[in-house]
Amino acid sequence: MVNSCFVDMGDSYLVIDSGPTYNYAKEAYSLMKTIKNQPIAYVVNTHAHDDHWLGNSYYKQLGIDIIGSVKFKNEVKVEQTRMQKNVTKQAYEHTTQEFPNIFIEDKKTISINDQEINFSRVHDKAHSSSDLLVYIPSKSTLFMGDLVFNDRIPSLRDGNINRWIEELEKAKSGKYTFIIGGHGSMVNQHSIDITLAYLVELRDELRNALDEGLDIEDAINSITMDKFKNIAMYDVLHRQNVETAYRTLEWEQ
Repeated sequence: MVNSCFVDMGDSYLVIDSGPTYNYAKEAYSLMKTIKNQPIAYVVNTHAHDDHWLGNSYYKQLGIDIIGSVKFKNEVKVEQTRMQKNVTKQAYEHTTQEFPNIFIEDKKTISINDQEINFSRVHDKAHSSSDLLVYIPSKSTLFMGDLVFNDRIPSLRDGNINRWIEELEKAKSGKYTFIIGGHGSMVNQHSIDITLAYLVELRDELRNALDEGLDIEDAINSITMDKFKNIAMYDVLHRQNVETAYRTLEWEQ
């Protein structure tokens, strides 16, 4: 349900997003060691939605430093996580809430085996308030977390549609060979296209609805964006995306 990436840095891995549970992270690393048996230099959390970082509990046990946005400092441990409510007790076993211990305030560069990794924090809320971009120049690869969904409809959740579109357009103008998102199997420079097209059309439809004086219920019922209906998760996410974006655009007006 989520992309966890193991980047071969030569003599160690850089892990981008540890996944939704301790057991998930443990199994993923075990499989990676059958490809190349090497340690992990760092784990990176691209944002604070728990399907991307609850696997930290496994890597923390191994003594590995975890990198995340400074906004992780504002996260409050909850009694029961979203993942805990949605997976079996057996699948969630050993999972604890472990946050990053290295925080990105703005931009930061670290080096692994003479290869630079550039971190850039998205300062305003886009998909979330804690989005973190990871760029590895030697691999011409940009990791965007949940700013990029493909093979499925994006989830606005508590995001800001305008800032999200800005970040995608900025990435679209860059010269990257690979752009890897938090969900979906596309990893080339076109991996952004589905999310960007969906968000732009949703924003345009909502601006028209607000100009016409439609209330939120009418907007939710009338903005169906039929060409996206056959993309996975449309039935689950589209109506709540309309509602979230309506509230953002109404407030900004």
